[in-house]
Amino acid sequence: MTISVMGFPRYSTDKFFLVPHFEKMLYDNALLIISYSVVYRLTNNKVYLDTAEKTAEYILREIMSPDGGFYSAQDADSEVVEGKYYIFTLNEILDILGEKKGRKFAKIFDITSGGNFEGVNIPNLLQSNNLPSNFSEEISKLYVYRRNRTKLHLDDKILLSWNSMMIAALSMLYRISHNEKYLNAAVDTQKFIEKNLCNHTQLYTSWRDGKRSEKSFLDDYAYYITALIELYNTILDRSYLEKAEQLCTEAVKRFYDYKNCGFYLAESANTELFMNPKETYNGAILSGNSVMAYNFVRLYQLTENEKYREFSEKQLEFLSSQSNDYPAGHCMFLLAKMLYENPPEHIIVVLKNQSDLEKVKENILFLTNISVIQERNEYPLLNKKTTYYICKKYVCLPPTNDFPIGILILSIIK
Repeated sequence: MTISVMGFPRYSTDKFFLVPHFEKMLYDNALLIISYSVVYRLTNNKVYLDTAEKTAEYILREIMSPDGGFYSAQDADSEVVEGKYYIFTLNEILDILGEKKGRKFAKIFDITSGGNFEGVNIPNLLQSNNLPSNFSEEISKLYVYRRNRTKLHLDDKILLSWNSMMIAALSMLYRISHNEKYLNAAVDTQKFIEKNLCNHTQLYTSWRDGKRSEKSFLDDYAYYITALIELYNTILDRSYLEKAEQLCTEAVKRFYDYKNCGFYLAESANTELFMNPKETYNGAILSGNSVMAYNFVRLYQLTENEKYREFSEKQLEFLSSQSNDYPAGHCMFLLAKMLYENPPEHIIVVLKNQSDLEKVKENILFLTNISVIQERNEYPLLNKKTTYYICKKYVCLPPTNDFPIGILILSIIK
């Protein structure tokens, strides 16, 4: 734990997780918000929700641009000293908090005159299990002091793929917290992308100082499609789903290898690369190929369009051959495969009144497929009220007028 829970740094440099590499990346924090949100949904342990929310607060406070996009990173160095922004001496703590509160804070957060890192201190909770208080007042004072003491350099590139990760993360976090600020930030970022990094189905990789890049890559399409799917899953506005489908078609057109399957990193006609790889391994971020597999599966389950089923099967087969030697390096592919082989229930909502949609939104869970439609011959209204059809693998339970929250909870537990 760092002061004011300032997001997650890239990695630890020691086995005790005391000394991080102090740089903080947008993509790490997006993926961790997703992870903590999912674990909270599974366990209902508020520690995970608190961590996800505090990480999101850091992102909104420190990394978000005034125009709605998210910057790429905060550097590790301040005044050419790595980690200087984050470290304290015992005397600083006592001067800022006062003798009594300062000593109490120092004991809990492992701050000594000798220091725990090169003669100074990284505040941490490695020695403390139960906090006597949340120290919110003290943390706020130290945060203000630190901001005025020295500055962190900001990597102010706005990258489409990383911003898309954060849109997905904030959408998911909203679905468990119901805090409007997270959804509003996700929507604002999507609008920023549409304005500055998108021209119909042409995407652009980056934006800085009012200028965008000239080209795009597979990851830009793959991650933005995921972001749009997650916005649809949160707001149930079909315009997001329709845009995702358009971009999916464009990604296939630009990057797909029809002969051998899989997606190239760049457009073969325009690449300046010596090689044009098909990246499948999940490193610091998820590979574009594995994210596209996830997108195909989700679009198939949401639309029941057979072309997405065909692409799902081809992409999963392609990635299966790539992952045999090291499955742990292909977890996103494995998630896509799991969802394809054991899909969550598909809830078809036949609306009687538009106002009923709000009730549906309040009960959305993580990997539920919800389609909102008007009355059709195959999906008639029951009792002339909004009706729910719960289906799995083309078999539907009898329709109901009550939102099927019990079935969704069972689905999550499974």
